[in-house]
Amino acid sequence: MSISKQITTIAVMMAVGFVTLSARPAFAVKQFYDEFKEVYGNLDASMVAKAKCNICHEGKSKKDKNAYGKELDKLLDRKKDAKNPEKIREALEKVAGMKSPSGKTWGEILKAGKL
Repeated sequence: MSISKQITTIAVMMAVGFVTLSARPAFAVKQFYDEFKEVYGNLDASMVAKAKCNICHEGKSKKDKNAYGKELDKLLDRKKDAKNPEKIREALEKVAGMKSPSGKTWGEILKAGKL
């Protein structure tokens, strides 16, 4: 193999490695997720564990929130409220009573296991 092909191969491998290591999934605020599990402990645990961050997020950026996450985002500040379990629970309960785009409340959707 010629030196130019070796250099090209190394450059491609480095580029793939860089892209792989720099791509990050959306991560929920751990305290918000923990409180969600406490409030909705009656839900199927495997379903909640599978959904994880996607309970509130969608896509690859933590800034991309689904409709449920957008409602919570209006009530919670991820930096200020992360250490305030009471406020997190209040927000979860308040959003549970709100109507989703489908017309059902978020609480009804969650109880039906439709995260």
